[in-house]
Amino acid sequence: MESYDLYVEKLGGLVEEVRGQGHPVREFDVDPDPKVLIDQLPLRIGPGSQEGIILRGDTHAELGKPAAGSSAFVMWTTDTSLVRDGRVTLVGPDMDAATATALPLGQVLIVGGKMLGKQEQPLLEQKQYLSSLLEGYMVKSSPGRVWSRVSKAAAAKGFDFEMLGKALIAILKTELPQVESVEVLFVTSGKDEIEKLERIAAQVRVLGKAFRRDALREKGHELIDCTMGTDCASCDVKPDCDDIRDVVKIRKRRDRSNVVWASRAEGEGSK
Repeated sequence: MESYDLYVEKLGGLVEEVRGQGHPVREFDVDPDPKVLIDQLPLRIGPGSQEGIILRGDTHAELGKPAAGSSAFVMWTTDTSLVRDGRVTLVGPDMDAATATALPLGQVLIVGGKMLGKQEQPLLEQKQYLSSLLEGYMVKSSPGRVWSRVSKAAAAKGFDFEMLGKALIAILKTELPQVESVEVLFVTSGKDEIEKLERIAAQVRVLGKAFRRDALREKGHELIDCTMGTDCASCDVKPDCDDIRDVVKIRKRRDRSNVVWASRAEGEGSK
């Protein structure tokens, strides 16, 4: 198998199952053009748009905290007909329901592009977490999970899951030119649905790990399985790992500096 096509179909079956159980399912068809999406967003988007920590007192909504449940993964395919470009699906309540209690958060990105391959796997996984790319949205993430906060200031500007989906689509298409189509699924209906989503995620991550390893081998890297756990200090190859991390950081900064972002605010400022 060279992509996630089978799991895209499984995901569609899960959404229909949840719909049949009476959970609300809303579908938004947004403009798939990233420049239009960036112009539509009332929030800054791009590197450094979210500065600092969103404190609890400034938080409108908390999503995906461990007690509530969270699952996040990304799938890609070269068959763009499997991806409903610009479709954002929300299974469960929207942001306004998170003011009283933290909502669980399932987030799945389905990405299509005829030129996509194993080499894009690490970048796609990285971009799903948004990092500091969206004003008013702070992500505390770990692999396979998104735990995030939405600021009160962002909520006052209408921040909801449709807007978050727009931001994800715009970011993927702006920073990865191989991406032709993006579909986003959010699940907030409950822990049971997150657990069902996680069963698909577990299989997806096994395939993703294989893709990452294949991509590194194709570049001529020798792969060594780490057996030290978290005890890096006593590991003989720690200096090599540190060097690799430094190179990765430099490359990320270089790649990001080459991306041209056209935000609504910049467009207005140039008039």
